[in-house]
Amino acid sequence: MSKSNEQVLDAVVVGTGMAGLYMIKRLNDQGLKIQAIEAGSGVGGAWYWNRYPGCRADLPIIEYSYSFSKELQQEWDWTEVMAGQPEIESYLNYTADKFDLRKDIKFNTKVTDAVYDEAANLWTVKTDQGDTFTCTYCIMATGCLNEPNYPGFKNADAFTGDVYHTAQWPKDGVDLTGKRVAVIGCGSSGVQSIPVMAKQAKELIAFQRSPVYTFPAKNAPMNPKFLAQAKVDYDSIREQQRNNEMGICNYRGPKKPKDPNVAPKPRPSKKIMDLTPEQRKQEIKDFGINVLTLYADTYFNAEANEIASQLYCEYLQEFLGDDQKADALSPKNYPLHCKRPVIDTEYYGAFTQDNVSIVDLRATPVEEVTATGIRTSDKHYEFDVLVYATGFDAMTGTIKKLNIRGRDNMQLSEQWENGPRMYMGLQSAGFPNFFTTTGPGSPSVVSNVLHSIEQHVEWIDNCIAYLRENNIKTIEPELAAQDAWVEHVNEAAKGSMMTAPTCNSWYLGSNIDGKPQGFMPYLAGTKTYREECEEVVAKGYEGFSLAS
Repeated sequence: MSKSNEQVLDAVVVGTGMAGLYMIKRLNDQGLKIQAIEAGSGVGGAWYWNRYPGCRADLPIIEYSYSFSKELQQEWDWTEVMAGQPEIESYLNYTADKFDLRKDIKFNTKVTDAVYDEAANLWTVKTDQGDTFTCTYCIMATGCLNEPNYPGFKNADAFTGDVYHTAQWPKDGVDLTGKRVAVIGCGSSGVQSIPVMAKQAKELIAFQRSPVYTFPAKNAPMNPKFLAQAKVDYDSIREQQRNNEMGICNYRGPKKPKDPNVAPKPRPSKKIMDLTPEQRKQEIKDFGINVLTLYADTYFNAEANEIASQLYCEYLQEFLGDDQKADALSPKNYPLHCKRPVIDTEYYGAFTQDNVSIVDLRATPVEEVTATGIRTSDKHYEFDVLVYATGFDAMTGTIKKLNIRGRDNMQLSEQWENGPRMYMGLQSAGFPNFFTTTGPGSPSVVSNVLHSIEQHVEWIDNCIAYLRENNIKTIEPELAAQDAWVEHVNEAAKGSMMTAPTCNSWYLGSNIDGKPQGFMPYLAGTKTYREECEEVVAKGYEGFSLAS
């Protein structure tokens, strides 16, 4: 519900996904007067908007769930190991209701402006519904993957059939029965949706420019006994997550006592370079293609990575038994681990169906969209439905679209003209009391993002409490500290396959024409990052300028 436009609030929270919901709860627990603003008609953020067929978590849901409430952990019963979008959205609605968070949310409303008044030390936040909210603290919980990306094809509006983007899928779904469907893109949304759509469509054509390395999700119905044991073990699970640099503990249930009469199962090698060619192929047979993700040397050793990449393409050739499809689906000219890991359910299996084909845009790029389809340099393809699975303007897209102005009327998008400049992914110099959750320069999308979200929300909440308790009016980064942190983030990424010369990914902004290139997340890990955040606080918010 909306609060009075005349009221001066303590805080405005923009977005009610996983970060926004927890932020509302924490600020409520402090007793602050707040207003949350949400563009959608319901809570959930990415799990509200991304309703495309096959959308699901890419981590076991036991670990990709809130840890802040022991009651919530015990009350909610998951039905799948890798929960799907409808279940996760239901879980977030349950969370909102359990903690009475909706009372502070105004739905179907988009923020247009957030402007800082230095004399009054207040932010004025305006919306497309004509609201004006004035607050001391402005908190962006808009998410890292929020602003849909559309490729700039010639005559993009020419197609007269139905057009959809996976990130803005209709709430009531889409009936593709008997339709000829084209899917452009092969990131997570394309990989997850193609197998589901292919079962319904008369024909499906996948247009792909940069095929991904994708690995079986091994999803399954949740075993009730496993879930019950996880609930018993949750304290240990969360502690192990805190001590892991990815925020993941790979929970497998309680360890079973060893039977002295049964020989232990062999385990995969730690490094692919320690194996002979014959041993490498044998380990793929023994452990599946997912074993390639377990070799530690493939993350930083170019030779090891090249071996793994070649083995992946050989596996694909053997699995598909179709030279054209295997070649078109094979990642080329960029290393394994360059992009966000993708997991799938029957993705390659879909391409064994007679009604599914693939167009390799590396060989025959798109020339234009037509009224009935797409023309490539090779031929014209006709279809009834066009689906863009082309991802997002990641990490900065949503924030840069807003009119955010700090000291001296400085616009944030102008300050970020050559790439985002933040201290610890939390604040930007010149924008006092303005916070972002999982912003550029924090682990965010290269970690269990919900684990990182909780850490950020708690840091921001504790910071606001500290400011209020000590009558401190403003906090913002010192420019030198911000510059040093940006350099630190770049150093942490050096040597990784994610910054290899041949790697183009949305981590770098490469998927958006004209976007400044630079590695945006922090690769040193969540445990290291949390310790650095704690050290900053212990030293009196070192690197931040605090003014009374």
